[in-house]
Amino acid sequence: MIDPFLLELLACPCCEDRPPLRLEGNWLVCDKCKSGYPIVDDIPQLLPEDARPLSEVDLTANGR
Repeated sequence: MIDPFLLELLACPCCEDRPPLRLEGNWLVCDKCKSGYPIVDDIPQLLPEDARPLSEVDLTANGR
């Protein structure tokens, strides 16, 4: 589980204007670029190479 305070600080690393991310299952989602970033062992994976298109992400599943 991500602390709500930390979630408020997290932003999309791929978008130039750094929009906020929202928590959806075990993923952090950017609504601007439609990317998902996995949360593995309670650690957000926020490198640009970790981004997955939302069309490839099962937001109801846990992990990758």
